Amino acid sequence: MMLATCARLRGGSLLGPLPAALPASLPAVLPPPAAAAAAVTAPRTPGSGSSPRRGGARGLHAIYAVKSKRNVSSALPPPPQTGRTALYDFHVEHNGKMVPFAGFTLPVQYGALSIGDSHLHTRAAGSASLFDVSHMLQTEVYGKDRAAFMESLTTADVQGLAPDSGTLTVFTDATSGGILDDLIVCSTSEDKLFVVSNAGRRHHDQKLMKEAEERLRAAGRDVKLRFLEPDEQSLLALQGPGAARALAPLIEGVDLDQLYFMRTTSAKVAGVPCRVTRCGYTGEDGVEISMPSEHARRVAEALLQNASVKLAGLGARDSLRLEAGLCLYGSDIDITTTPIDAGLAWLVAKRRREAADFPGASVILRQLKEGSLRRRVGLVPVERGPPARGHTAIYAKGAETEDPIGEVTSGCPSPSLGHPIAIGYVQTPHHKIGSEVQLLVRNKFVRAKITKMPFVPSRYYMPPK
Repeated sequence: MMLATCARLRGGSLLGPLPAALPASLPAVLPPPAAAAAAVTAPRTPGSGSSPRRGGARGLHAIYAVKSKRNVSSALPPPPQTGRTALYDFHVEHNGKMVPFAGFTLPVQYGALSIGDSHLHTRAAGSASLFDVSHMLQTEVYGKDRAAFMESLTTADVQGLAPDSGTLTVFTDATSGGILDDLIVCSTSEDKLFVVSNAGRRHHDQKLMKEAEERLRAAGRDVKLRFLEPDEQSLLALQGPGAARALAPLIEGVDLDQLYFMRTTSAKVAGVPCRVTRCGYTGEDGVEISMPSEHARRVAEALLQNASVKLAGLGARDSLRLEAGLCLYGSDIDITTTPIDAGLAWLVAKRRREAADFPGASVILRQLKEGSLRRRVGLVPVERGPPARGHTAIYAKGAETEDPIGEVTSGCPSPSLGHPIAIGYVQTPHHKIGSEVQLLVRNKFVRAKITKMPFVPSRYYMPPK
């Protein structure tokens, strides 16, 4: 899902050292997480008298940036100290370079293995990478009205989910239709929903769900929440073409050939009772494995016994998700962006559209019918130049003296492609594939064109057609 932000890469190495002091936690504001600079600002009205925005934020990488002031009002107080996952000591023993991220201390990379090399290992044939994502919020929802509960907050058709299957969805704001967080909801055969949402939105999501639970219970509905804290439950993501082969000798009673993308099951892994879901945040085949934290080291060590599996950190996780065209909450999506703005209309389930009963339905359904004023797009360079980072202004070709038409929200050099890539928002008339634009990078214009996403082909393990 929904983590990390792009590391500064050149030839697989960091452009510069990590800052000596990083914020203890990043604002839980508009996440998965979030840990990045604010999403694109609304386009300015031509002729308003405001000068064009010159350049973007060029300081520290977005992973260490704070949210823009325009979003601060909706922030909940961050935790006073960074937390540790159950595998903190394990990461240190494996030479993990630990940094504060979304309220936790996590590895950005391991030892001498560069972020770029870790990224390429994840995509290499027969290989897989192991990520500790235990900082994510894991929630269980019980009761006969659990599906109605989740549908009161999201755009998903939770009632229509087959047992042991899941879906990506979003919490939406009732007034604006803006995205409050992105999450995965799985309907299990154990009479519960299993939900994973962003670490940077932990406190917001807990409050949102708790208030909905109290509201439904007061109306006589049967629903009960259980938040699984990281000291109780851990989450590992095994990602890459060799993920299934590495997991197969360790998993009991499950035919991985029949466990397709967005399917979930209870199983033992290395003798430990786990929940295994075929999903991930890299564009590759893989699984996320949830287990009791007391056994997290045992599972991680068992997976690393396979020579094709290497540990990977936040840096590679973000460049992988960016190549896969996946959104990072707090950068590419937030409360100021609707699912339609973000090109995520498919998250609004058909039955929910017909019922018009999800938060923000009036706004989102109107955008589905009439279109939105801006769209999320992929960007690739037409000429050599430095990579565009978050907040880089986007100008129409030949209109460099006018107001910008949009803004980059995520960007980095692509280890797989060998050139920079970026995600951003532009005004709708300019969003067509192949359109050429100008990016103002380091006070110089760099030609780029709008392209399809993902930037590299996705390799999810899908059922046969």
